[in-house]
Amino acid sequence: MHLPRSLSTALAVTAVAAALPLAAVVDVAAAAEPVKRPKSLVIGIDGATFAKFGKAKMPNIDALIANGMTATSNLYAAPMAPTSSGPGWSSIATGVWPDKHHVVDNSFNGADFAQYPDYMSRAEAAQPALNTLVVGTWGPITSNVFGAATDTRIAGANDADTTAQAVARLSTTDADATFVHLDEVDGAGHYYGAAAPKYLDALRTADSQVGQLVRAVTSRPGYASEDWQIIVTADHGHTDGGGHGGNTPQERQTFVIAKGTGFAPRSVRNDVKISDIAPTVLSHVGITPNPAWQLDGKPISTLTPDAFDSLRPALRTRVDEAGLPSTLKGWTNTAPSGWTVDNSAMPTGGVTEWRGWSFATDEFWTNTDLAQGRETNVRARDVFAVADSDEWDDAAHGTGQFDSTLISPSFPVTGGTVATVSYATNYRVDGPQTGDVLISFNGGAPQPLKAYRADVNTVEKLAVAVPAGVTSVRLHFRYTGTNSSFWTVDQVGVTG
Repeated sequence: MHLPRSLSTALAVTAVAAALPLAAVVDVAAAAEPVKRPKSLVIGIDGATFAKFGKAKMPNIDALIANGMTATSNLYAAPMAPTSSGPGWSSIATGVWPDKHHVVDNSFNGADFAQYPDYMSRAEAAQPALNTLVVGTWGPITSNVFGAATDTRIAGANDADTTAQAVARLSTTDADATFVHLDEVDGAGHYYGAAAPKYLDALRTADSQVGQLVRAVTSRPGYASEDWQIIVTADHGHTDGGGHGGNTPQERQTFVIAKGTGFAPRSVRNDVKISDIAPTVLSHVGITPNPAWQLDGKPISTLTPDAFDSLRPALRTRVDEAGLPSTLKGWTNTAPSGWTVDNSAMPTGGVTEWRGWSFATDEFWTNTDLAQGRETNVRARDVFAVADSDEWDDAAHGTGQFDSTLISPSFPVTGGTVATVSYATNYRVDGPQTGDVLISFNGGAPQPLKAYRADVNTVEKLAVAVPAGVTSVRLHFRYTGTNSSFWTVDQVGVTG
């Protein structure tokens, strides 16, 4: 057991004060008083389909939405991992996707929690005095997903018991970081399907339990001196007929609802993922995520839109992709300011949406054709650049292969230093295909920087020696393919 930080601080202030003159004591007390103690509550609702929230009428979650941020996003699907609870909760807890934590089903066989531990374990390692608490109805939450470093792990008998135990702990203990898992919405989804009245009833029950947990926080005697961050999320959704694990929009869509410092009332974001929850909690309780941890997620407060995201208001509905909803806006072939697309080597024709590099959302691009690996594009955020020779080839076109180059604006650099080129990328091969990144200095001829010939799904950070006298660089992303697969690029930057 560790002394609560509030008591430790008080003892430290008293000790310092005893050795100081009265005026200095007043200064010490005044400096210590205004700081609120950060605390975190994350509530996970297993199998909660966000698209059904409006029909269910959920006043407690509605209140969190009204007073905070809402962000929907899509999960992976096979071949990365199915939309199952094990991979979903592991991604939330660790801040990395299944290709890193290696949880690909509910058996947890092959899980790499040693390399990518849950955020409670990271918090305890960084600040052992933190009081960490996990209460969950689904057994693996307390036996697998969150490790033994957590101060208290409680397995609830059902959601009512889980809620009651969590409420008691939140009300009477000094928990700094709490995770609560509710399981019965998922059960209703399996038994009845997400379109059934009983599923909506289960959502309403979960909403009531969320309300109990929030009231346990806000009724704490010390609440006024605490800085609470409250997050609600889910591991996956459900089909209308019941079940999950597949790649449909209902199964893949998940959400992050967050209330607390830095989350504006009724704000909506398109760039937040469930992998951002772990680093967001760590940052809130005073722990800066270490780059060596190789997290996929980032503290939400650090996320900034890139040039591609500025295209969202200009996105268009389908032209040739007849399988998509006619009202869905999700693509454009107009590059953002400063960027250009060179299609001089492209044949005429092909599917309009994908003739050369385009800019799209996951909701639009992934659902053009399911089960071809597009669901693995989890490291892109909001709007991203995509070259897709497979989809382009689905309509008649002139002779030749897909051949298009995406060219960046000029990035400032300092000659004689080493700059870092960074971008999120998902390069997937299924036939004749090439991907090449080239760099030009001060407007000169492009030079090879990175070549892709095999599957890569990562965030690249490439060191570049900048020649003396160089003040700017441009990046060229050239993709060629013959009815092969795709290449996505996002969050492009050059520093140094």
